[in-house]
Amino acid sequence: MPSSLQIQRINPINPTSSAAAAKQSKATWICPVSADIEAPENVMEHHTRLMAANQCCSAVMQEIAAPIDTVWSVVRRFDEPQVYKHFLKSCQVIFGDGDVGTLREVRVISGLPAATSIERLEILDDEKRVMSFSVVGGDHRLHNYRSVTTLHANAPPPPSPLSGGGESGGTVVVESYMVDVPEGNTREETCAFVDTIVKCNLQSLAQIAQNLARKEK
Repeated sequence: MPSSLQIQRINPINPTSSAAAAKQSKATWICPVSADIEAPENVMEHHTRLMAANQCCSAVMQEIAAPIDTVWSVVRRFDEPQVYKHFLKSCQVIFGDGDVGTLREVRVISGLPAATSIERLEILDDEKRVMSFSVVGGDHRLHNYRSVTTLHANAPPPPSPLSGGGESGGTVVVESYMVDVPEGNTREETCAFVDTIVKCNLQSLAQIAQNLARKEK
Protein backbone atom coordinates (compact mmCIF):
# COMPACT_ATOMS: atom_id res chain seq x y z
CA MET A 1 0.00 0.00 0.00
CA PRO A 2 1.60 3.30 -1.02
CA SER A 3 2.03 5.85 1.71
CA SER A 4 0.23 9.15 1.46
CA LEU A 5 0.15 12.27 3.54
CA GLN A 6 -2.64 14.73 4.17
CA ILE A 7 -2.51 17.92 6.18
CA GLN A 8 -5.74 18.99 7.83
CA ARG A 9 -6.16 22.40 9.44
CA ILE A 10 -9.20 24.16 10.78
CA ASN A 11 -9.96 27.86 10.99
CA PRO A 12 -7.91 29.15 8.03
CA ILE A 13 -6.39 32.46 9.05
CA ASN A 14 -6.82 35.74 7.20
CA PRO A 15 -5.94 39.26 8.38
CA THR A 16 -9.51 39.99 9.45
CA SER A 17 -10.05 36.82 11.48
CA SER A 18 -6.54 37.04 12.93
CA ALA A 19 -7.19 40.56 14.20
CA ALA A 20 -10.52 39.48 15.64
CA ALA A 21 -8.94 36.47 17.32
CA ALA A 22 -6.32 38.67 18.93
CA LYS A 23 -9.11 40.51 20.73
CA GLN A 24 -10.61 37.33 22.12
CA SER A 25 -9.66 36.49 25.68
CA LYS A 26 -11.67 33.27 25.79
CA ALA A 27 -10.10 29.99 24.75
CA THR A 28 -12.00 27.63 22.48
CA TRP A 29 -12.02 23.85 22.11
CA ILE A 30 -10.42 22.82 18.82
CA CYS A 31 -9.82 19.46 17.12
CA PRO A 32 -7.68 19.88 13.99
CA VAL A 33 -8.03 16.25 12.87
CA SER A 34 -10.08 15.51 9.77
CA ALA A 35 -13.50 13.98 10.37
CA ASP A 36 -12.54 11.36 7.77
CA ILE A 37 -10.25 9.67 10.29
CA GLU A 38 -12.04 6.70 11.82
CA ALA A 39 -10.92 6.14 15.38
CA PRO A 40 -12.50 5.54 18.78
CA GLU A 41 -13.90 8.72 20.33
CA ASN A 42 -11.88 8.23 23.51
CA VAL A 43 -8.71 8.24 21.41
CA MET A 44 -9.60 11.25 19.28
CA GLU A 45 -10.32 13.20 22.46
CA HIS A 46 -6.56 13.39 22.92
CA HIS A 47 -6.37 15.58 19.80
CA THR A 48 -8.96 18.05 21.12
CA ARG A 49 -7.32 21.13 22.64
CA LEU A 50 -8.36 24.22 24.54
CA MET A 51 -6.69 26.81 22.29
CA ALA A 52 -6.09 30.42 23.29
CA ALA A 53 -6.14 33.36 20.89
CA ASN A 54 -2.33 33.51 20.75
CA GLN A 55 -1.98 29.82 19.83
CA CYS A 56 -2.34 27.69 16.72
CA CYS A 57 -2.88 23.99 16.11
CA SER A 58 -2.77 21.58 13.21
CA ALA A 59 -2.63 17.86 12.44
CA VAL A 60 -0.84 15.64 9.96
CA MET A 61 -1.94 12.18 8.87
CA GLN A 62 0.38 9.53 7.41
CA GLU A 63 -0.56 6.10 6.07
CA ILE A 64 2.13 3.45 6.56
CA ALA A 65 2.25 0.05 4.88
CA ALA A 66 3.34 -1.75 8.04
CA PRO A 67 1.54 -3.46 10.94
CA ILE A 68 0.51 -1.18 13.77
CA ASP A 69 2.70 -3.02 16.30
CA THR A 70 5.76 -2.43 14.12
CA VAL A 71 5.04 1.28 13.80
CA TRP A 72 4.29 1.64 17.50
CA SER A 73 7.60 -0.01 18.43
CA VAL A 74 9.36 2.98 16.84
CA VAL A 75 7.01 5.75 17.97
CA ARG A 76 6.89 4.73 21.64
CA ARG A 77 10.65 5.13 22.17
CA PHE A 78 10.63 8.43 24.01
CA ASP A 79 14.36 8.02 24.61
CA GLU A 80 15.24 7.71 20.91
CA PRO A 81 13.16 10.16 18.86
CA GLN A 82 16.12 10.81 16.56
CA VAL A 83 15.63 7.35 15.03
CA TYR A 84 12.99 8.84 12.74
CA LYS A 85 13.04 12.55 13.58
CA HIS A 86 16.01 13.54 11.47
CA PHE A 87 16.01 17.18 12.56
CA LEU A 88 17.25 15.94 15.94
CA LYS A 89 20.95 15.32 16.45
CA SER A 90 20.84 13.53 19.80
CA CYS A 91 18.66 12.79 22.82
CA GLN A 92 19.48 12.31 26.49
CA VAL A 93 17.03 11.30 29.21
CA ILE A 94 17.66 13.71 32.09
CA PHE A 95 14.96 12.51 34.48
CA GLY A 96 12.82 9.39 34.84
CA ASP A 97 12.87 5.88 33.47
CA GLY A 98 10.53 6.06 30.49
CA ASP A 99 7.24 6.42 32.34
CA VAL A 100 4.96 9.46 32.25
CA GLY A 101 6.88 12.42 33.67
CA THR A 102 10.19 11.42 32.10
CA LEU A 103 12.22 14.36 30.78
CA ARG A 104 14.49 14.31 27.76
CA GLU A 105 16.82 16.90 26.27
CA VAL A 106 17.12 16.81 22.51
CA ARG A 107 19.69 18.66 20.44
CA VAL A 108 18.59 20.06 17.10
CA ILE A 109 20.65 19.98 13.91
CA SER A 110 22.18 23.24 12.73
CA GLY A 111 20.19 25.39 10.34
CA LEU A 112 17.01 25.50 12.42
CA PRO A 113 16.02 28.37 14.76
CA ALA A 114 16.65 26.20 17.83
CA ALA A 115 19.49 24.49 19.65
CA THR A 116 17.95 22.35 22.39
CA SER A 117 14.53 21.34 23.64
CA ILE A 118 13.57 19.87 26.99
CA GLU A 119 10.48 17.70 26.68
CA ARG A 120 8.22 15.90 29.13
CA LEU A 121 6.42 12.62 28.43
CA GLU A 122 2.73 13.27 29.09
CA ILE A 123 1.02 10.11 27.78
CA LEU A 124 2.34 6.67 26.86
CA ASP A 125 -0.56 4.26 26.36
CA ASP A 126 0.55 0.96 24.85
CA GLU A 127 -3.00 -0.39 24.70
CA LYS A 128 -4.55 2.54 22.82
CA ARG A 129 -1.24 3.45 21.16
CA VAL A 130 -1.24 7.09 22.21
CA MET A 131 1.89 9.12 22.91
CA SER A 132 2.10 12.75 23.95
CA PHE A 133 4.88 15.08 25.01
CA SER A 134 5.14 18.76 25.89
CA VAL A 135 8.05 21.16 25.57
CA VAL A 136 8.98 22.55 28.98
CA GLY A 137 12.29 24.29 28.29
CA GLY A 138 15.25 24.72 26.00
CA ASP A 139 16.63 27.16 23.46
CA HIS A 140 13.88 27.57 20.85
CA ARG A 141 10.81 29.66 19.95
CA LEU A 142 8.07 27.02 20.20
CA HIS A 143 6.70 27.82 23.63
CA ASN A 144 3.94 25.70 25.20
CA TYR A 145 4.28 23.17 22.40
CA ARG A 146 2.35 19.95 22.97
CA SER A 147 2.18 17.03 20.56
CA VAL A 148 -0.14 14.03 20.53
CA THR A 149 0.43 11.02 18.27
CA THR A 150 -2.12 8.24 17.85
CA LEU A 151 -1.93 5.08 15.77
CA HIS A 152 -4.92 3.43 14.11
CA ALA A 153 -4.99 0.07 12.31
CA ASN A 154 -6.01 -0.02 8.67
CA ALA A 155 -8.08 -2.98 7.48
CA PRO A 156 -6.04 -5.53 5.47
CA PRO A 157 -6.49 -5.43 1.69
CA PRO A 158 -8.94 -7.91 0.14
CA PRO A 159 -7.34 -11.14 -1.11
CA SER A 160 -6.30 -11.26 -4.75
CA PRO A 161 -5.16 -14.10 -7.05
CA LEU A 162 -1.60 -12.81 -6.74
CA SER A 163 -1.48 -12.28 -2.99
CA GLY A 164 -3.64 -15.20 -1.95
CA GLY A 165 -4.83 -13.22 1.07
CA GLY A 166 -3.37 -13.29 4.56
CA GLU A 167 -1.80 -9.84 4.27
CA SER A 168 -1.71 -7.69 7.38
CA GLY A 169 -3.31 -4.28 7.44
CA GLY A 170 -1.38 -1.04 7.50
CA THR A 171 -1.36 1.82 9.96
CA VAL A 172 -2.65 5.38 10.03
CA VAL A 173 -0.59 7.75 12.16
CA VAL A 174 -2.14 11.03 13.27
CA GLU A 175 0.03 13.65 14.93
CA SER A 176 -1.51 16.89 16.15
CA TYR A 177 0.05 19.77 18.01
CA MET A 178 -0.70 23.09 19.64
CA VAL A 179 1.82 25.87 20.21
CA ASP A 180 2.07 29.57 21.03
CA VAL A 181 2.47 31.80 17.98
CA PRO A 182 5.90 33.45 18.39
CA GLU A 183 5.98 37.23 18.56
CA GLY A 184 6.49 38.65 15.09
CA ASN A 185 4.97 35.62 13.34
CA THR A 186 1.45 34.76 12.19
CA ARG A 187 -0.52 31.60 12.82
CA GLU A 188 -0.11 30.64 9.17
CA GLU A 189 3.66 31.02 9.32
CA THR A 190 3.88 29.04 12.55
CA CYS A 191 1.70 26.20 11.29
CA ALA A 192 3.55 26.07 7.96
CA PHE A 193 6.88 25.72 9.77
CA VAL A 194 5.75 23.06 12.25
CA ASP A 195 3.69 21.17 9.64
CA THR A 196 6.81 20.83 7.48
CA ILE A 197 8.79 19.31 10.34
CA VAL A 198 6.00 16.91 11.36
CA LYS A 199 5.44 15.92 7.73
CA CYS A 200 9.13 15.06 7.27
CA ASN A 201 9.19 13.13 10.55
CA LEU A 202 6.18 10.99 9.61
CA GLN A 203 7.50 10.29 6.12
CA SER A 204 10.74 9.12 7.72
CA LEU A 205 8.74 7.00 10.19
CA ALA A 206 6.92 5.38 7.26
CA GLN A 207 10.18 4.40 5.56
CA ILE A 208 11.70 2.98 8.73
CA ALA A 209 8.58 1.03 9.77
CA GLN A 210 8.08 -0.38 6.28
CA ASN A 211 11.71 -1.53 6.18
CA LEU A 212 11.27 -3.19 9.58
CA ALA A 213 8.08 -4.89 8.39
CA ARG A 214 9.88 -6.35 5.37
CA LYS A 215 12.60 -7.75 7.62
CA GLU A 216 9.99 -9.32 9.91
CA LYS A 217 8.41 -11.35 7.09
